[in-house]
Amino acid sequence: MQVSLDQIGFIVFIVFCTLAAIQVLYYLLLFSRLAAYKPKQINTAYKEPVSVIICERDEADNLVKNLPGVLVQEFPDKYEIIVVNDNSNDHSKYVIEEFQKTFPALKSLELKQEAKMIIGKKFPLSMGIKAAHYETLLLTDADCVPASENWVRKFQEAYTDDIQIVLGYGAYHKQKGILNKLIRFETFHSALQYFSYALAGIPYMGVGRNLSYKRELFMKNKGFSSMNMIPSGDDDLFINKVATKKNIAIVVEEESQTLSQAKKTWNGWMKQKYRHYTTTKYYKTKHKFLLGLYSFTFSILYPYCIASCLLYNWWIPLSILGFRWLVQGIVFYKSMKKLNELDLFPYFILLDIWMFFYYFITFPSLLRKPKQTWN
Repeated sequence: MQVSLDQIGFIVFIVFCTLAAIQVLYYLLLFSRLAAYKPKQINTAYKEPVSVIICERDEADNLVKNLPGVLVQEFPDKYEIIVVNDNSNDHSKYVIEEFQKTFPALKSLELKQEAKMIIGKKFPLSMGIKAAHYETLLLTDADCVPASENWVRKFQEAYTDDIQIVLGYGAYHKQKGILNKLIRFETFHSALQYFSYALAGIPYMGVGRNLSYKRELFMKNKGFSSMNMIPSGDDDLFINKVATKKNIAIVVEEESQTLSQAKKTWNGWMKQKYRHYTTTKYYKTKHKFLLGLYSFTFSILYPYCIASCLLYNWWIPLSILGFRWLVQGIVFYKSMKKLNELDLFPYFILLDIWMFFYYFITFPSLLRKPKQTWN
């Protein structure tokens, strides 16, 4: 039986319609949750001291630039800052000691030996958590600076008696150049997903640049013991393991964000992303399915759109794609406004097309062996 070109064109068009429908459903049913999110009433009654933990290795320059932003927080209750100096060979120790002369809340934990059989950042972070005096933990990195002096307070206000995890947004400084916009859009796109999934009751990750959880939760789940042989995962895999629809909250206000410098080179960014994506294979099955379905339909949407335009009535697939862009644009605009990334909105269609190429570029990271160091 011969299949005509018209029949092939119709089949391709039907496949494209299916892909577009799945994408629109993700935006309407899932990602719209962040767009429509309204912070809950501030919980002023919930007050508990906070331990801020920063792990660093050979990051003296970053400590000089960013640590003051952590030290000058306007926080009404007690809080401490623990900097875990993980076998640094630079002058990190002396930078920390100099800050300690002015800020008594700053504490240093010096690690002088590598942990055997524990790969990556997990051992220094575990030591920092063990040394913490307070139940509420707030994690960030040495290359990050809080966006405001109310950073600690914003996270504390998100807690209630039932909440054990609070996810924050780790943004990047806005700078000139295409690469900066690509990095920030990918970061926003990831945040749109993990915030929306959390709001939908199916949380799957957080980012260690801006993340808070309870010390009791960490101890009860034996810390990172189930993932010690995986270099990354101290943030996303841990949250994937312990988060539930009832024990998690988010903070998205600009005051609650952290800022860091985006990579200056393409190779530097790709190495960073390859390292991060090596953990996704360890996610729970339901998360891998939902994330995989979205990525798969996204990655072949544009090729099928082009094929439909060539083999079918071109204006129909373009109209459907335009409807997807309309829905996407509404969600993006409202979500970008919440995350202070609205300057990216005028380029969202171009950036969306770019993400098609991004998925193919980063796909090999799912098959690669992870790097064995965290810094």
